[in-house]
Amino acid sequence: MIARRPLLGAGLALPFIHPAAAQGAWPSRTVRIVVPYPPAGSTDVLTRILAERLQQQLGQTFVIENRAGAGGNIGMDAVAKAENDGYTIGSATIGHFSINQYLYSRMSFDSDKDFAPISLTWELPNAFVVSSQHVPAKTLQEFIAWAKQKRGGLSFGSPGVGTTPHLSGALFNARAGLTADHVPFRGAAQTIPAMLSGDVTFALDNLSSYVPVIQEGRMRALAVTSPERVPSLPDVPTMAEAGIPDFVVTSWAAFVFPAGTPRPIVDKLNAAMKVVAADESVQRRFQQIGAKALWSTPEAVTERSHKERPMWQEAVRISGARAD
Repeated sequence: MIARRPLLGAGLALPFIHPAAAQGAWPSRTVRIVVPYPPAGSTDVLTRILAERLQQQLGQTFVIENRAGAGGNIGMDAVAKAENDGYTIGSATIGHFSINQYLYSRMSFDSDKDFAPISLTWELPNAFVVSSQHVPAKTLQEFIAWAKQKRGGLSFGSPGVGTTPHLSGALFNARAGLTADHVPFRGAAQTIPAMLSGDVTFALDNLSSYVPVIQEGRMRALAVTSPERVPSLPDVPTMAEAGIPDFVVTSWAAFVFPAGTPRPIVDKLNAAMKVVAADESVQRRFQQIGAKALWSTPEAVTERSHKERPMWQEAVRISGARAD
């Protein structure tokens, strides 16, 4: 970081140019959004949609920087350590707010202290999916009965240890009284072929990756983990409707600045995001991949992260997951 020395004398003559004018002019140059996951995943795709619209809304370029690794911790650590001038945004997910602190024995940042939340951006439900060819069940209760009669050989896939699909699967096992082995993959691109070949029994994975194979009929969605049914699969019941109460599990995300970013900048971006989230074309693009566009106050981000932590802490305990 370059030290900025005060300009002797100049401060007396021009007190109005800093910091109020700088904040008022934001953004006056390119804004960087750090996506802490690889390209082409749901976080990357949805962030790019928002960046495109924010660019139109605010008249400056918003560029995406993918910095993957350690469950997204590497990218978010870079955000925490960035200048708090409004020109670095982190596309943080539920993992950074409510899960990773229970998976890792040491975290390089504190989500409550090192970030200034801006707004919730989206939520993405998980779907309970099975292969249409290898699993005869047409409903979730039929699946549970079939799985218990099968007695062994059950497995579920996920995009990795400690992800919401992994933890959702572990929670489902506990709630349904099943014993299914966890099979981690690098993503849905590997999980789907394994399920279609019969090597993996089910998945409780991010809906966006499975909509095409469900619509083709090769897979069957037995439930979604959102509080309401999703527009892209209106005939698929929620977990509560399918007989598993108190199982609302969504992967959600929020934009954050580094802590200490001036509140006028936070508020200006928050207002722009409210306009973007309300845009029907944005909502349709999100719905096409199974997501729901969100907007919230900065304070609501913190409230949601705190509210969900006990559930995820319990899920990590049940799963036995460790990511060190």
